[in-house]
This record gives sequence, structure tokens and C-alpha cells, in this order.
Amino acid sequence: MKKVLAIILGGGAGTRLYPLTKMRAKPAVPLAGKYRLIDIPVSNCINSEIFKIYVLTQFNSASLNRHIARAYSFSGFTEGFVEVLAAQQTPENPNWFQGTADAVRQYLWLLDEWDVDEYLILSGDHLYRMDYRQFVQRHRDTNADITLSVVPMDERRASDFGLMKIDDTGRVIDFSEKPKGDALHSMEVDTTTLGLNPEQAKKNPFIASMGIYVFKKEVLMQLLQTNLDRTDFGKEIIPASAKDFNVQAYLFDDYWEDIGTIEAFYDANLALTRQPEPPFSFYDENAPIYTRARYLPPSKLLDCQVTESIIGEGCILKECRIEHSVLGVRSRIESGCLIEDTLVMGADYYQPFAERHSNCQDGKVPLGIGAGTTIRRAIIDKNAHIGCNVQIINKDRVEESNREDEGFYIRSGIVVVLKNAVIADGTVI
Repeated sequence: MKKVLAIILGGGAGTRLYPLTKMRAKPAVPLAGKYRLIDIPVSNCINSEIFKIYVLTQFNSASLNRHIARAYSFSGFTEGFVEVLAAQQTPENPNWFQGTADAVRQYLWLLDEWDVDEYLILSGDHLYRMDYRQFVQRHRDTNADITLSVVPMDERRASDFGLMKIDDTGRVIDFSEKPKGDALHSMEVDTTTLGLNPEQAKKNPFIASMGIYVFKKEVLMQLLQTNLDRTDFGKEIIPASAKDFNVQAYLFDDYWEDIGTIEAFYDANLALTRQPEPPFSFYDENAPIYTRARYLPPSKLLDCQVTESIIGEGCILKECRIEHSVLGVRSRIESGCLIEDTLVMGADYYQPFAERHSNCQDGKVPLGIGAGTTIRRAIIDKNAHIGCNVQIINKDRVEESNREDEGFYIRSGIVVVLKNAVIADGTVI
């Protein structure tokens, strides 16, 4: 794998994940109480012995830079690195990144300096665990110019994705973006070609692109230097190259979730609490997910009732009830609280005297969640100050609402409290 260079696409402004992307790049959004989205592809690379990793981003990259600098430093005896490449203006190109392919095109001069055979292009907002060694080996075994990783799909979900058709050698011969009706049925393929058994193939007769690719170095250079008007890999570069290049499909038949929307992000986080077996597990010794070491104290629970939940390090919980929720690092929950079906991202710091009992009488709203508060089906972003006797329950069952001046949004019926927001005592949302 020394001949492979990984390029993680940080994505655009992350509008579908707003307001979680208001103050951070999409790959820097917190995940599962202690990780960030970027930790998934970076950890997959490290576990696959790919140690040369660039992350391309152009929006709100300060916290992403800080996280990567603190989390990933390889020994001076290796060529390994994880580096952020932010969009920049140059005399040759005064523009921002115009799409996934354009982001890579603007850094070709740097990528070309590495003595590698393949470029592995990854996405920064997916939740999955993959051994990229098998992906790259399939690419080499079929002498492919480009290999796409695909997931098998049933008919119900297929029309939400870009689909492909393959011939009996696994070569991609046709593309269709979110087809419906007859156009959808025309994209059915025999997925036994890629390794599914006949029963699985019958159930999942479609293959959808995961948005991750392996390119031969010279092929990527050629495609990006000769098609300057094509700015996106999935919609333009790859469909246009299927005729002239050997484009192969590699089947990934395991859990994969594109967490590009608030609802998908919320569902993916709460699914981690499922018993006995969540769809994705962070408890895998052979392929761990890495993140920044924080050296926090253990969590302290004082007479609490906790069911089907994940609690990060350094939390302080007092006489509260936590059900089917994820609490991030340094979360503080006061007595009499009910937290249900909620993702609490925690805090970046402790307030002085964090273990003291919060006082609901003085009118100040401390960091964390105050006494007597009820929260259901919500995402509480980092460093939120939520007062005493607050109810965040979406009482009017609103689906969409922008209440930034009041410290929250509602997306798909999920209340999202903004980072650093202050919600006064007694507020009802």
C-alpha cells in the first residue's frame, strides 16, 4: 500500500447538515460522543496500511485543522501524514473548488510529486468500515483504470442513488442518476458477478455508487487535465470515461451510511445504542476507529437511570434519566432531567467548579443541561447552556423551522440546538 495516496474530499458548505456545519467543516462534525466524521475514512486508511492522506476542504476548516493536528502524527521514520489542503487562489486558478473533481484538479501539482501508482478518492461524511487493501487489489487484478466501490441495493432505496450497470466481467457500462419507473428497472444487474449469492442477488438487483474510487495515477492526471469543464467525479468525469477506459465495480456488502443530512446523521448516531448488535460498532479491536486523545477523567453517575445509551468520558450526571441517547465528552446533566432519543454533543471545556450543584435561583445558565429539563428527539450541539425546567420536545410537531436568533433550528422534526447557544430557564420548544 506504499504506492497508494488517499485523498479525502471534505465536501462543500454542508448545507444539508446545517446548522451543525455553521461553525465547522462537514468532516469535523462530532460523531458517537467522542469522534468526528473525518476519523472514519482516516482510520480506515490507517487500518489498511495507507499512511499518505490528504483532506481537501474549503469551508470552516479551522476546527478540522486543529483536530487532525492533535489526532494524527506519525513517527518521523515513516512517510506517513494526514494533511488538510484548503482551497486557495493561485495565478493559474483564482476560483474556489467548483466540485469534487475540481478540488483534486487544483492540487494536481502537489499530488503528482508523490511516487505512487494509485489515488484512492474517499468521502468525508460516510459511516462504514472497509479494508481498502481488498478494494485496491481488485483494481489491480482487473487491470482497471478506475474502480468504483458499490453497494447492493433493493428496489425500495435504489431510486435515491446513482446506479450502474455492469457486464459479466464486472466492467461498468452504464450510469443513471436517481432513476424512477422503467428507467429504474432497466438498471437491474446480476450481482452474483460481484460475489453475492443467488438469494442475495435476487433481493438486491441494483448497485449504487458509494462515491469512493481508485484511479490509476496517469488516468486521473489525463482525465482532469483534458476535461477542464468537468468538475464532479460521480456526475461527469466517471460516466464520461466508461466508454474509453476500463471502469470496474468493487462490491462492498456491509454497513454503509451516507450521513449527509440532519435526519441521517441523527439516526446513524442513535443506531449505535442498539442492542445486542448495532449496525456499526466502534468495539472492533482489529480495525479500531482512532481520534484525538483527550485524557479526561471517567464519567460520574450519581443515582441515575440509564438505558440503551452511550456516555462519553468526563461526564457528570446527577439523579437523571437517560434513554436511548448519546452523550458526548464533558456532558453535564443536572437532577430531575429526562433525556430521551437525543444526541448531546457535550462540551469543549469545563466551567470552574463543574461538580458543584447548579443553582436555578440565580438566573445564570451554566454550561450543560439544567435541573428539571426534558429533552426528546433533539441534537444539542457543543457548549450549549440549557437552563432549568426547559422543555425541548417540539410540542407543535413542526417539521422545518429556522429560529437562529432563539438558538435552535428544526430539521425533519428534530430540534437542533446551536453550538454555544443559551436557552433560558423555563423555555418550551
